[in-house]
Amino acid sequence: MNHLLTEEQLTHLAVKLLRENKKRELDLLLDELQPYDVAKIYTRLPDRLRSRFLVHLNNSFLADVIQELDRNWQIEILNNLGIDKKGEVLNLMDNDDLASLLDDLSPEKSSSLLAEMEQEESDFVKNILQYPEETAGRLMTNRFVWIRNYYTVQEAVEKLKSFAEYAETIHYLYVVDENRKLVGVVSYRDLILADAEEKIENIMYERVISVSVYTDQEEAARLMEKYDFLALPVVDENNVLQGIVTIDDMLDVIINEAYEDIEKLSATGKAIDFQTNSVTAAFRRLPWLILLLFIGILSGSIISHFQDTLNVVVSLAFFMPMISGMTGNTGTQSLAVVIRGLAKEDLNKGVVWRLIFREFCVGVIIGLTCGAIIAVIAFLWQGNAYLGLVVGLSLLLTIIIGTLSGTLIPLLLYRFRIDPAVASGPLITTLNDIFSISTYFSIATLFLKYLV
Repeated sequence: MNHLLTEEQLTHLAVKLLRENKKRELDLLLDELQPYDVAKIYTRLPDRLRSRFLVHLNNSFLADVIQELDRNWQIEILNNLGIDKKGEVLNLMDNDDLASLLDDLSPEKSSSLLAEMEQEESDFVKNILQYPEETAGRLMTNRFVWIRNYYTVQEAVEKLKSFAEYAETIHYLYVVDENRKLVGVVSYRDLILADAEEKIENIMYERVISVSVYTDQEEAARLMEKYDFLALPVVDENNVLQGIVTIDDMLDVIINEAYEDIEKLSATGKAIDFQTNSVTAAFRRLPWLILLLFIGILSGSIISHFQDTLNVVVSLAFFMPMISGMTGNTGTQSLAVVIRGLAKEDLNKGVVWRLIFREFCVGVIIGLTCGAIIAVIAFLWQGNAYLGLVVGLSLLLTIIIGTLSGTLIPLLLYRFRIDPAVASGPLITTLNDIFSISTYFSIATLFLKYLV
């Protein structure tokens, strides 16, 4: 029934069992929980009970729990472990997670932790740390099963059984030659369906999809999405197998990249979460907003340029918020479509021109529909057919402009190797305010004698 309890209830139960020294009951409780649940319980425990709680976690499970925690909690747990237990836990942690942890520590502390690990594990983590951040090399693990092409299926299965507990995934076995170069891959499904005496070289796939240690993590994630892989081999410049990246790490990459794009699209810059204090949050938002403030002043100067038109036909002011708002909304919608597409599509001239033409058609359809509606409303409200024509025509043109700006600006930034997500919603909206107000009052000035 423990799966029905909330995190708070599980924590209260764990505290009760710890205080009453009911070791067996606590072990039974923990056996039913996932590492994530146990990590949440640990963070909720009173300080004096945390060390006692850790005693109930075996090294392998504790390594999984640590990986579910934020950095400060990870360091606290490692500091509370004895030297021998700490070394064992570090050896059992996923290589990429451990490398990420060590990268945030001082060189002295990092070296101290590496010294407590087994030589092979320590060397691999040091190797990972040599690669640039946000590359496949930084995310790879050495916990996978490799075999030789001359193995029989039976021999491959025996090796798989031996390393199944060690490996992060057993869905694929990677085939290497005598120089450890990647020459093929065999799925677990192929193994169990093949005859026991069949040679691996007869059932393996020789066209192996792999990535370089220097491949950007987003590109690796796109490959895994494209081919529906659960893992992807990582090779060096000589096609020597160095490690694999797994789907759980790629999910983290996709989520983190999405968060980054959302931050850029909303012009908040660096990450702001529920724990960020108000001063920090304000200063992280201010640079963009100050820039947009000065750009927005242009809108005021444009209105002042058409002051005579506005003085003559005051009713034009009634429709200004609607026109600028609709233009900004359509631009932001197009921006979201383009940003999402850039993350998934391989761009070429044909794709770009089709996208631009498609968004132009979308702008025309939306503009005609909304323009006709607002033209009728303006006529019925103000009793002036020409005013309805001006407002409707202005909305048609500004929606087309807004849609195209939301499409073209991120494409141009992408073309010049600038992150297109910096073409944020507020920036598009502010620029479209300028476009829409200029268009609106220019058309109104042309029809001024009919509006009086």
